[in-house]
Amino acid sequence: MPAKSLVALVGRPNAGKSTLFNRIVGRRLAVVSDVPGTTRDRLYADAEWTGINFTVIDTGGIEVTDGWNTEPLSEDSEQYLPLIRRQAAVAIQDADVIVQVVDGQSGITAADREVADILRQSNKPIIIAANKLESSKLWDNAYEFYELALGEVIAVSALHGAGSGDLLDAIVAALPNPNEEEPEDDESIKIAILGKPNAGKSTLLNKMIGEERAIVSPIAGTTRDAIDERLVWQGQEFTLIDTAGIRRRGKIEPGVEKYSVLRSIKALKRADVALLLIDAEAGITSQDAHIAGMLKDEMNGVIILVNKWDAVDKDSFTIYEYEKVLREELKFLPYAPIIYISAMTGQRVNKILPKVVEVQEMRHQRIPTADLNKWMREVTIQHPPPSSGGKRVKFFYTTQVSVAPPTIVMFVNKPEWVHFSYERYLENRLRELYPFEGTPVRLIYRARSEDRFAK
Repeated sequence: MPAKSLVALVGRPNAGKSTLFNRIVGRRLAVVSDVPGTTRDRLYADAEWTGINFTVIDTGGIEVTDGWNTEPLSEDSEQYLPLIRRQAAVAIQDADVIVQVVDGQSGITAADREVADILRQSNKPIIIAANKLESSKLWDNAYEFYELALGEVIAVSALHGAGSGDLLDAIVAALPNPNEEEPEDDESIKIAILGKPNAGKSTLLNKMIGEERAIVSPIAGTTRDAIDERLVWQGQEFTLIDTAGIRRRGKIEPGVEKYSVLRSIKALKRADVALLLIDAEAGITSQDAHIAGMLKDEMNGVIILVNKWDAVDKDSFTIYEYEKVLREELKFLPYAPIIYISAMTGQRVNKILPKVVEVQEMRHQRIPTADLNKWMREVTIQHPPPSSGGKRVKFFYTTQVSVAPPTIVMFVNKPEWVHFSYERYLENRLRELYPFEGTPVRLIYRARSEDRFAK
């Protein structure tokens, strides 16, 4: 499955990009402030319009020249402006559609013109969103921005939602045809190598392919681009994707590494199986948990690799103690297998590809409907769903509807009565019979009447 198309929101600080981002994705995810320069780290989220799915990237404002910004910047924000420009440049490079957000009340500024010059070089579809036009009386202000000669101008109020439908229509119309993005006859297993900076991703890639394909350096963030490399093992073709390290938002150090996270996200969205690299010397960090959460959300297959294991002082209990802590810290990935490796020496690296194949097989495993319904009857009899106010959910029928990840639909009388603790019980019992190692399982509950299944 190809990665979702990417839509980048760019523009000078305080034009309302974060407010527009929140409006498009339908959730308050970006930090919104009247102080220019508030948005420092790229923020992304999936969105949908008229049945078309895409990913939106919020960026910091582009600094184009010294002195163009007339609004006061806090001392803390001002230092980030040159870095924000580089961050937006990466978004521009990787985006399929670009939305330049301008302040419709202020009119065209020198900064808007220079940002437009940067965007014009991208040769990407560009839409101008003339923001902050809260009243229809102000919508004529939008026509001024046709002077930038970038393309269609849409008058919007990100704050109140006016014009947002027209903007989304224009975005969807400009998106590439997903059928054209699908590579032909590519049956390789796509593996994303993920982890915080300096965890050893490039070293592992080099060891797996047996040559110095990626630059290896002890400096965190050497890898600036996602690099694809093909290899064949026992007749199976793999595509290895090395990625820039992902840091936790708010803890990203200035520099090029900060602006390559988008490529890691893009790699994750097209991967079948992700290798989550943990630095054994550093231990499990909040950044590792953040990446694990991303993997859970994207429903990728996952293998946890504890790297630099050769550098850890060990006794006969070390591995058990380490795994206990790891499972606790990364509790949303209880199904992920763990391999203790040394990318530098090659210790246990030969176990990775066989495990990837196993996980991919689990992602495509199908359970016969008859077996699923027998399982459902047994587990609901052994531990009936709890009742609330005399009401109890009834399970009628179960079937698997898709794979990668395995997706199972359960027909019940009232889906909203299925408590999350009972969902966890069902998944745990399902994995006792069908472990689905390395892959999440999606359980879906749909409403059906009891009469429908009566014989």
